Amino acid sequence: MQDPRTIRKVVSIDNRSVLAFAGLTADARVLINKTRTEAQSYRLTCEDAPSVEYLARYIARTQQKYTQRGGVRPFGIATLIAGFSDPTVEGEQSHPVLYQTDPAGTHSSWKAQVIGGRNAKSLREFLEKNHEDGMEEEKCVRLAVQALLEVVDSGAKNMEVCVVREGGKHEFMAEKDIDAVVSKIEEEAEEGKKSDEDK
Repeated sequence: MQDPRTIRKVVSIDNRSVLAFAGLTADARVLINKTRTEAQSYRLTCEDAPSVEYLARYIARTQQKYTQRGGVRPFGIATLIAGFSDPTVEGEQSHPVLYQTDPAGTHSSWKAQVIGGRNAKSLREFLEKNHEDGMEEEKCVRLAVQALLEVVDSGAKNMEVCVVREGGKHEFMAEKDIDAVVSKIEEEAEEGKKSDEDK
């Protein structure tokens, strides 16, 4: 009965970076607002958008402060921040970047990562096994949906997929598009089962 648009686990920080979180939504709302304010302040001061690494460091620093100060409790969320790097050297290509932060205040860079839930370790192993460098967008989306299918029961209804493209453009996939990917994966799984039975 709940309107699915009212619960978002993937949000924009600014027009060049996207954040996904796992944990307490109320804590996430506070941290996201602080980060958005910092991103705007950075733009005002430096006349340029903050890098994804800068935002990851800011979030980690904020989370770490809340583990030390008296009278406050730590933020109960882990985050993934995605975007594209800024080519600082001429001729260098812009490439996708992904950072993870945790409640202790550490941040680290990843090629593919999962957060939240009891199955994070097994899903990380799944990604390690199936991730390849230089994957096309379609293969990346498929891999993400396959990983989500390991923990989500009701298919596309409970999935939120955001595709981040070069230049920081990001687009939330429509439920019907996610459903099409889910159907294709399930069809291939059925075909695999039938061929195994035939052997």
